[in-house]
Amino acid sequence: MPDIIDDITSLKKQKNATILAHYYQDSEIQELADFTGDSLKLARAATRVDTDVIVFCGVHFMAETAKMLNPEKRVLLPDLQAGCSLAESCTASELARYQQMLREKGHRFQTVTYINSSAAVKALSDWVVTSGNAEEVVRRIPPEEEILFVPDRHLGGYLEDVTGRKMILWDGACMVHEIFSVRDLLDMKRKHPQARTIAHPECPANIREHSDFIGGTEGMLRFVGGFSAPAEFIVATEVNMLWQLKSRYPQHSYHPVPGITCACNKCPHMARNTLEKLRDCLLYERPEITWQPEFERARVVLQRSLLN
Repeated sequence: MPDIIDDITSLKKQKNATILAHYYQDSEIQELADFTGDSLKLARAATRVDTDVIVFCGVHFMAETAKMLNPEKRVLLPDLQAGCSLAESCTASELARYQQMLREKGHRFQTVTYINSSAAVKALSDWVVTSGNAEEVVRRIPPEEEILFVPDRHLGGYLEDVTGRKMILWDGACMVHEIFSVRDLLDMKRKHPQARTIAHPECPANIREHSDFIGGTEGMLRFVGGFSAPAEFIVATEVNMLWQLKSRYPQHSYHPVPGITCACNKCPHMARNTLEKLRDCLLYERPEITWQPEFERARVVLQRSLLN
């Protein structure tokens, strides 16, 4: 392990590279990264990178986003198979057919797309949002316009609750957040009666309704950071987020909510990125995200949605 870390550190300098890592990456990758964050923070960080190469330790749509916002830079992803169940639940051809059907029925709508989607889907959208800015964007849309929200029905349901806007929701969900066990959550709340429950808005309503705070990963960090005295938190999101919480606020105690089928919820796509693959990615400068025709339109939507 120390040899691999030394190799990565050396190669990063040699290749003039910057490493970006999502909070759902394993702790050893987050420790090596130049920037860590949620999708919104990393998208913005990517525009400030001054090296020739960006290595994105996350999933495919995130690396696509970094390339779209940095067309002149080389963007590498340790494992091209690091996908996303949400992105896979809504293809561009499916979305285009559904939009056309809505228009033929007389609907006037704007398409708001969660960033967990392919570039081709983003190119068909009016807005691209993250869990950090989705509420703000939804509130901007004139009330006379309908909203088609894709692909996460749970985040969409949460936005309906907090904004009062009824939306047309795509039937997609995150495979990690959807399988939290309500029974186990309630059991944990009984065992830790002083603990505050924090949940990601990708969780189903039956998890959110038992939570004290609902927000994306950056929101969770801000919420927990507001408690100076030691406190307990029950956490309903991908388990690697606990490393970030513990690193920043070690005075607190954290309890991950189990999944229905496993003791902890770990994203199998994020887990495809390993230290070995990160080293080899830098060494051989591949796999690389190359520019695609749909990136141009998607880039315009991303810049309007996330950078202004």
